Amino acid sequence: MGKEKQVKPQHPVGSDHLSDGSIRRVSIQGYEGSFHQEAARRFYGKDVAVIPCATFREVVRIASSQKESDGGVMAIENSIAGSILPNYNLLQRSALRITGEIYLQIRQQLLVNPGVTLEDIREVHSHPMAIQQCLDYLDTYNWKLVETEDTALSAKHVYQYKSRHVAAIAGRLAAELFGLEVLAPNIHTMKNNYTRFLILERDAGQLFPEGADKASVNFYTDHSRGSLARVLAIIADGGINLSKLQSFPIPGSDFKYSFHADLEFEGIDQLEKVLEGVRAKTDDLNILGVYRKGILK
Repeated sequence: MGKEKQVKPQHPVGSDHLSDGSIRRVSIQGYEGSFHQEAARRFYGKDVAVIPCATFREVVRIASSQKESDGGVMAIENSIAGSILPNYNLLQRSALRITGEIYLQIRQQLLVNPGVTLEDIREVHSHPMAIQQCLDYLDTYNWKLVETEDTALSAKHVYQYKSRHVAAIAGRLAAELFGLEVLAPNIHTMKNNYTRFLILERDAGQLFPEGADKASVNFYTDHSRGSLARVLAIIADGGINLSKLQSFPIPGSDFKYSFHADLEFEGIDQLEKVLEGVRAKTDDLNILGVYRKGILK
């Protein structure tokens, strides 16, 4: 396997070291070598330390704890599978702020121990979704497909057991961390597959940071006719791009909904003016974060 180029963070706002010189620690869902870890590295830098978590709920809990972490990185939507709806609810119920985002292209690799050939492989292990993403490639071979709980964990097991007959589907970071070879690169069928990750921190500092051009908000409207349309008109008339609108039923209510909106703007004054108008037309407005939008590349 050729030496992989070091990936630079998409934005200079993140740092893998804190002001006191200590290493930044962030919670992620999944295991070492996962796409969550790759997203954390893209934002903060290669030396950021990750705290693997079994669930997204645990990611938010640890990210919220000053004793345990400096924040968290959490997937929120995928260009093929859509929104991860429970994560919006976790975010709304937490005291965390969105301070950034990363768009990561999901590239699946066939990983093996050094020296293993295609003819040696009898089984391929990975998460069910990763296997589904690679079926066009996998169907050309008579391998047994074994579903596991995580792509990176599958890669780790291939490394630990030193098997010549088992391969894993995972990302290049897992190959790098566990010393595996990429026997077949980019075996996924859909090449335009991106996951959006949110950067979550407890103390966001300034609510409207310099250089920000995107905001995530949550609001409620009443049941009156055209209430949502009036809010959307305020956003459009203010020259702001509504890049996402997601509705959620309010638990315990009789079919009332809250809305998550991602707003792309050119200046803070423009955003503040629009939010003032939205606040006047809604029952509640919660600013989840104001940050620099990620680069889709």
